Amino acid sequence: MDYVTVLSRTLIFYILITILYRFMGKREIGQLGIVDLIVSILIAELAAMSIDNREESIFLSILPIVFLVLIQICMSYVSLKNAKVRDMFDGVPSIMINKGVINFKEMIKQRYNIDDLLTQLREQHIKSISEVDYAILENSGKLSVFKKKNDKYGEYPLPVILDGKIQKDTLKDLNRSEKWLLNLLKIDKLTLKDVFYAFYQDKQLYIIKHTDLQK
Repeated sequence: MDYVTVLSRTLIFYILITILYRFMGKREIGQLGIVDLIVSILIAELAAMSIDNREESIFLSILPIVFLVLIQICMSYVSLKNAKVRDMFDGVPSIMINKGVINFKEMIKQRYNIDDLLTQLREQHIKSISEVDYAILENSGKLSVFKKKNDKYGEYPLPVILDGKIQKDTLKDLNRSEKWLLNLLKIDKLTLKDVFYAFYQDKQLYIIKHTDLQK
């Protein structure tokens, strides 16, 4: 009888957790934020304890798991609407190599050593740091690498506005001012609040408005 109970509870939790994770949204394991990772670990622990503890009601076991998922969904919604909350929980990307120069100050801040940098460069088939223009450590821990190009500005897009927030580091790299950016927005009769995402590429500014996402 114990075997049947364990197997049935395992099946119930398997189905339940599968359904709950569908509600939590689709993200790769390597892209999980801090809140997502904590919730995933706690759900796994609670499910394991509940399967083993056959004396406790299965409904009492399910309750904390559902509560954790609701917390995660609420936090995801708040993070989507508020950039400051998103930065606080998920962090912000860090520039490890800037115009071919290693940013040691940022590496120390992120406790990211030179061996980590070289390893991730080799994983992307890059032999030397001299080949790299920019290397950005993403929130997921993945290193995004942009190789040097003949064009001064490169061929990849550089974000200048994210969710209505000016990316000052990018403007500094472009040798541009906030006034220059705001004037370009003014030409299109836009304010920062209107912009969801704007990037600079091939000496042009490309803008995605909040209203564009609603179409």
